Amino acid sequence: MKNNYRKGGIGAVMDEYERAAADLKNLIGNISEKDFVKIVDSETKDDDCRSVQTIISHVIDSAFGYANYIRDWFAIPKYSPERRLISQNDFPMELDKMLAYTVETLQDKWELTDDEIMKVKMIVRWGPQYDLEQLLEHAVVHILRHRRQIEKFAATSKISLLNS
Repeated sequence: MKNNYRKGGIGAVMDEYERAAADLKNLIGNISEKDFVKIVDSETKDDDCRSVQTIISHVIDSAFGYANYIRDWFAIPKYSPERRLISQNDFPMELDKMLAYTVETLQDKWELTDDEIMKVKMIVRWGPQYDLEQLLEHAVVHILRHRRQIEKFAATSKISLLNS
C-alpha cells in the first residue's frame, strides 16, 4: 500500500494513474515474450489492438499525448517520442518515462481549485472538450480498459499468463 499520497484533486488522480500503470506493468510481466508479440486479433480494424505489444505501445503513445494537451494549455514545452512498437523488455522503463513526464507536467498543479481545474479546456483529437480532471480521468481509464482487454485475451486462452 502506498504511504505517500499527493495533495489535492489532481494529485489524487495522478496517484490513481500510477496505480493503474503499476497493475498494467505487473500484468505485462506475467506474459511470455511469444504471447507478447503474438497477433491475437487479426480481424480488428484497429491496428493498435492486434497484440499485447501493439496495445501497450498505443497506451504509452496516448499517455504522452494526454500530457501534451495539458502542456499546450499551460504553455509548457512538450516532447513526443517517436511512435514505435515497444518491446516487452523496454515496456517498464517506457511506462516509467511516461509517468515521470506526466508528473513533471502537473508539478505545482496538485492543489488547483475546482474553478481553476474547470478553466482548463482542451479539445481532443477525437472530438470532446475536457477540463484538466476529465482528461486525467480519461487517461486512467484508458489504461484500465486496455489492461482489461489483455486480461480478456488470457481469460479466453488467446494468451497465457505465466503466474496463473
